[in-house]
Amino acid sequence: EVVESERGVVTSERSTGFENSNVRLMMMELKGIGFRAHPYSWPVIGHQSDIDRWTLQDLQDFHRRYYAPNNALVVIVGDVQLANVQALAKKYFEPIAAQPAPEPVRTIEPQQKGERRSYVHKASVSAPNIMMGFHVPNTRHQDYYPLAMLSAILSGTDSARLERALIDGQLATETWAYLPESIDPNLFYIYARAASGVTAAELERTIIAELNRIAIEAPSQAELDRVKKQARVDFYRGLATINGKADTLGSYATYHGDYRKLFGAADAMAKISAADVQRVAAEYLRRANRSVVVLDSAVDSREGDR
Repeated sequence: EVVESERGVVTSERSTGFENSNVRLMMMELKGIGFRAHPYSWPVIGHQSDIDRWTLQDLQDFHRRYYAPNNALVVIVGDVQLANVQALAKKYFEPIAAQPAPEPVRTIEPQQKGERRSYVHKASVSAPNIMMGFHVPNTRHQDYYPLAMLSAILSGTDSARLERALIDGQLATETWAYLPESIDPNLFYIYARAASGVTAAELERTIIAELNRIAIEAPSQAELDRVKKQARVDFYRGLATINGKADTLGSYATYHGDYRKLFGAADAMAKISAADVQRVAAEYLRRANRSVVVLDSAVDSREGDR
């Protein structure tokens, strides 16, 4: 009875989420065309057919496999004593039996060798939306910090390149770039929502022009220094709270491979050069490495397109 109740809750969450969030809908579609082999192609919440067919045994097996102490990372931050932490861990975690380690993901996503495109029709959309994804290495890779600087140069502040070209240029009402932390290679995302009267094609041309520009010509030192300073501020601001310390420790342990790498993060960001940013832009933000999703309410009237 509980499973059937939750099945309805998750079904509602999935349908409402995709109905109310254009970004979620587009990201699901983009991952679906961007990844052909790796499990990152699947939405975390699952496809509706998955939700429809859960069994109680499925849920119990999943919980047993993944929610075991030997598959957990615990971060404890605050005014605590190590001996007390160890005693509590022994009391509450030790009685829970370890389980066989989950099977690692063995699939390696094949190199993308050509642009992939998808069009999503949604009648309620008032203006075209566009999302691009470019394959990039995982967070442990040496290119992570140059890619993070590239993301900051493209988006995030009023003086960022996509904001100037799209928002100031009155082509878009919203735009952002996003580089997720991930265990396996992932996508570098770029999103924009068109201003009134602007077509998806106009929006895409301008975005691509900005990406090509930074791949051909390195950012200025002043531009790079600005994003480095902001990245440093954001990093230390994240460590200012108890929750922020715990989250940063956990993120570095999980995605960077060792929590101690956080102590060298500021220096690692400071060492990134303009040439590094130009290099990763040229290497990863290429047409052959690009997947594009357009979300619009327009009906394409070209012959053969329905």
